[in-house]
This record gives sequence, structure tokens and C-alpha cells, in this order.
Amino acid sequence: MDFFSPIDFIIHIDEHIGTFVQTYGSFTYVILFLIIFLETGLVIAPFLPGDSLLFVTGAFAAQGIINIFYLFILLSLAAIIGDSVNYYIGNVFGERVFKNSRFFKKEYLEKTENFYHKHGGKTIIFARFIPIIRTFAPFVAGIGKMNYKRFVSYNILGGLAWVALFLLSGYYFGAIPFVQDNLTLIIILIIFISILPPIIEYIRQKKTHKTNNHIIAHPSQRLNEE
Repeated sequence: MDFFSPIDFIIHIDEHIGTFVQTYGSFTYVILFLIIFLETGLVIAPFLPGDSLLFVTGAFAAQGIINIFYLFILLSLAAIIGDSVNYYIGNVFGERVFKNSRFFKKEYLEKTENFYHKHGGKTIIFARFIPIIRTFAPFVAGIGKMNYKRFVSYNILGGLAWVALFLLSGYYFGAIPFVQDNLTLIIILIIFISILPPIIEYIRQKKTHKTNNHIIAHPSQRLNEE
């Protein structure tokens, strides 16, 4: 597999799913289950497609190639089980990560724990709709020792909402001729919209950081403002 293969897989996922269906038949359900499970369950696999995969799969279901009901059940289970496994990995091995790594500090763990105690629920739900973030959110929740009963309730709600939104969007809109003729463009648009929130947040934090540094560097200006 060359360097660009993962990108090609994401951008042309409609072609790959078509190949899966033609080659593997009913085993396609297993392949789709594994992709969603790995994307949500392992912090080393955030590059796998999620939103676009669900949308395109829904579009194929609209053509009667695969069953939408089976897809919703299986992919919802994959998303929920994946997050639970990710939480468990963070809960069991997270402390070791902080102890053995120069890049993670104990204070980060404490801040994470406090953040999840206060905002855990909505964080787990909202993270579902942001690529990469949804892969790390349950891992960090496990590290922060978020109450598991609380976590799993939001995990189920978020998993069902995420799969339903993109899978059914593909099912109902994928049959439209314009969408079928421009599916690659639609996939790119979905990816762009999905990663837009973290980009905006990154820019906002950079601006805030620069402002704070400017105030620290010019304490007289801060006194005058006060």
C-alpha cells in the first residue's frame, strides 16, 4: 500500500464499497462493521473514514444493494462498542501513558478529569460528529476516570445519533441524480465540514494565546487597562 492509498480510499470510498459488495457480498456488513469499530475504538486509527463511509453506505442501501435496517443496527453497535473499548483502553493504560511519556504531564490528566466531570456528557455526544476528535474523546474519558455508567449512556445516545444522521442522509439523498453524479465532491464536502470545527477552535486558541502573551509581555498596558 503506497502513502496515498488511505487518502484514495477516503475520497473514492463509493468505488471501494461497490467493490466490497461485488467481491464479498454479505461479508460487506462485517467489513463495514470493522471499519467503524476500528475508527472509534482505536486511537491509532483516526484516519479511517466515518462520516463519509456512513453516507455512502446509506446511498448504496437506497439502491437496494444492501439492507438499511441491518446497516443501522450493525454500525450503531460498532460505534457504541468501539467507544466502550476505547474508554477501557484509556482507563486501564492511560496512567502508564502519562508516567512513561515526556509529552504528557500529570496536570493534563487532572484537567481532563475535571473537564469530563463537568462537560463529559455533551463532549462524548458532540465528539461523535468531529473526525479524529471522536477517536480520542472516549480514550481521554477513560484516562480521566469518567463515571462509566454516565459515559455509556452518552455513548449510546451519541452513537445512535451519529449513525442515524449520516446513514439516513445517504439513504434519502443518495438517490438524487445530482448527488449520484457528484458523489466524490459530496464526500469531500462532508469531510471539509466535519473538520471545520476543530480548525476554527485551533485558530481561536492561537489568537487567544497570542493575546495572552502580549499582555504578559506588556504588564504596564494591562495595568492601564484595569
